[in-house]
Parts: sequence; C-alpha cells; structure tokens
Amino acid sequence: MKLNNKRTILVGLAFLSICAFWQMYDNIVPLILTNTFHLNKTFSGAIMAADNVLALFLLPFFGGLSDRTDTKIGKRMPFILFGTGCAVILMNILPLLDNSYAAAPSPFKLISFVIVLGLLLIAMGTYRSPAVALMPDVTPKPLRSKGNAIINLMGAVGGLLYLAVAAVYPIRDTAGLPGHPNYHPLFFTVAALMFISIGVLFLTIKEPKLSAENRALEAKHPEWDLAVDDGSGSEVLPPPVKKSLGFLLASIALWFMGYNGVTTWFTTYVGEVMGQGLSGASTCLLIATAGAIVSYIPVGAIASKIGRKKTILFGVTLLAVCFLLGYFLTTMYSSINLVMFVVFALVGLAWAAINVNSLPMVVEMCKGSDVGKFTGYYYTASMAAQVVTPIAAGSLMEAVGYKVLFPYAAFFVALSFVTMLLVRHGDAKVEGKKGLDAFENMDD
Repeated sequence: MKLNNKRTILVGLAFLSICAFWQMYDNIVPLILTNTFHLNKTFSGAIMAADNVLALFLLPFFGGLSDRTDTKIGKRMPFILFGTGCAVILMNILPLLDNSYAAAPSPFKLISFVIVLGLLLIAMGTYRSPAVALMPDVTPKPLRSKGNAIINLMGAVGGLLYLAVAAVYPIRDTAGLPGHPNYHPLFFTVAALMFISIGVLFLTIKEPKLSAENRALEAKHPEWDLAVDDGSGSEVLPPPVKKSLGFLLASIALWFMGYNGVTTWFTTYVGEVMGQGLSGASTCLLIATAGAIVSYIPVGAIASKIGRKKTILFGVTLLAVCFLLGYFLTTMYSSINLVMFVVFALVGLAWAAINVNSLPMVVEMCKGSDVGKFTGYYYTASMAAQVVTPIAAGSLMEAVGYKVLFPYAAFFVALSFVTMLLVRHGDAKVEGKKGLDAFENMDD
C-alpha cells in the first residue's frame, strides 16, 4: 500500500489556495484598516480576530454539512467551488472600496468594507473543513500522516507563492491618489491563483470515484474502523474512543496555546526584552517556518514507521525544551544570535512533528461518513486556542512582565504532553518485517 503522491498534491491545491489567501489577508488587511480607514489598533485587532471567532462556528458546521451532502460532483467539491467562487469575487471588491474611501472618505464606504470583509470571511469558512476533509476521503487511514504532510507542504507553498509575488510586484500609487498604494493587482493575482488551483483540482480529482474506491478498500479492513454498531444499524464511537478523542482535542488546544502565544507576541517580546528590532524577530520566525517546511515529508515518513503518537510526543517534548531554551537565550543575551536561529529551526521541526500527525489521529477515530465533522472538531480546538492565547499571554505579560512569555508557552506545551499520554486511539502502526508500506491493526 503506497500513497498516491500525485493525487495528494492535486488534492492539496485547495489548501494551497486557502493559505495563499490568508497570507495576503494577514499582510494587507491590517494596513488598509489602519492606514486607509485610520482605525485604532483595538478596532483593527478586533476585526482581524473575527476570522478565528467565525471559524469556531463555521468550520465544524460546514464540515458536518458536507458529510451529509451528496451530489454528482461529490460531498466536498460543491463547498470548495462555491466558497472559492464567492471569495474570488468578494476579495476583488475590497481594494475598490479601499481606493474609493481614500479618494472620498465616507462612513458608508467604511461600513461597506466591513460588510464585504465579513462576507469574505464567511465564504472562506464555508470550505476550509471540506477542503481539508477531502484528503482523508481519498486516502486510506494508515497513509494519512504522509498525506497530511503533503497537504501541509502545499499550504506552505501557497503562502510562499504570495510572498514571492508581493516581493517582486511593485505596489504603485492609486491613480490620482499619490501616496496611497493600490493593492488591487495583488488581490487580483491571489484570486487568479485560487481560481486556477481549484479549477485544476476540479478537473483532475474525481471525488465520487476516488471516495468510493477508498471506502471499498477500507471495507476490506474492518480493523481500521473504531466505530461500532449500536444495535440499531448506526455506528457510534465506543466510550474509550470518545475519551481518547477528548484528550486529543485537549492536547491540540494546549499546544496551540503555547505555540501561538509565542508567534503572536514574539516580535513585541524581542523589542521589550532584548531591545532588538523587527528584522531579527522576523528572521527567527522565518527560520521556524522553513524548519517546518523541510520537515513535513520526513516527519510523515517517520510517523508511518514509529507511529503518530510517538512522533507527536517527540515533537511536544522538543517544542517545550526549545521554548525553555528561548527563555534563557533571550534573557541572557542582548542580541539575536546563531544559537537562537538553531533553536527556532528545531521549533519548526517540532511543530511539523505535531501538526502533520494530529489531524490524521482525529479523523482516524471517526467513521468514514463523519470525516468533515471531525475535521471541524480539530479546527474548533485549534481556533479556540488561537482566540484565547493572544489575550491570555498579553494580559499575563502586562501583569507579570514580558519575560513570562516563554515559560507560559512551555507550560501549556508540557500540559499537552500529559493529555497526549492519555490518548489510546487514532494511531497507525506498520508491520516491521514489511517496511513502511504494510500496516497492521490500529490500537484499540
């Protein structure tokens, strides 16, 4: 049994388009809110946090709804096509409103911008869970860590494609508005990338056929299915599996509390504690991202050999140690140095080990018809942490001092190690004598 790499790369085009959009959104929308509409940082921050708040409700809802959808083009594809189509249209309206407001400010244009932005966030929320659920739909359970590694890599490529375009594409002034940047070409370029990516996905991935083939394969391996018949013909998760799912979702929330606490506040932290500028902090975060990118594929292969849980526990341990090292390095030295770069590269490796295997463990516990709903559970846990941790870490730093950031992060990551030890299901093991491509029963 081998992973179809070409197919998985094509499935990953949906995640590529999503990540390209969010990279642009996070880079440009704050500039528009503060420089064009002159909103203060509190209002701008609230608007920028809206995507995570909406995700708490939209991702599990549309993930579950896609599970119950049945069309000629599949369960996930209608949501992917509809969500992308709406997003492509709405995102091209934003720079028009931005330029119009700069030329002639009015409350109506500001309100219109916020409304269109809200509709855009909803459009993106309609298809993220279905897009991610498409990989498990067409990938056998034992191969999903490798598959998720490719999906994560495709997402990173999407973000890098936007950054490359932004780096080489000159941002010119809007016609008749000297000093006001015209972002429309960038929005249009990302919209075109999204449109082409989803077009190729739709033309090359025949979801109903591939999903049916995967269901037929999994039907031959009932040992892969953790759900049991409840006596009425319906499948349910046994109590021990539900308990494992609860501990796994708690682990996901905890390590996101730690990791996103650092990524959110690190640039501010470095300035306050070390007196360093934005450049050094950004370099550290870039190295962490690069470390994750180069680790995705190897980590997926390692998980297939030693198991997902062990790989995650390794990643959690390494991440907690790196955060503790981060505390000592940033408090002992007054400048960012080579050792810090090495530590942040290891942070990327640790995060890849965690991230590549956590979603496959979640969807491993569900029956095939609930993949979208369980994908939504994963995102609910991760997004809830991303909503809470910037506020919690920021409040703690204000009350205690900035130096508390890394101990805060290490504490939550260490807690996730404890909860992860209590997860007994969702792993996949290989048969040692036959190498990586032969799998035996999952843990029960």
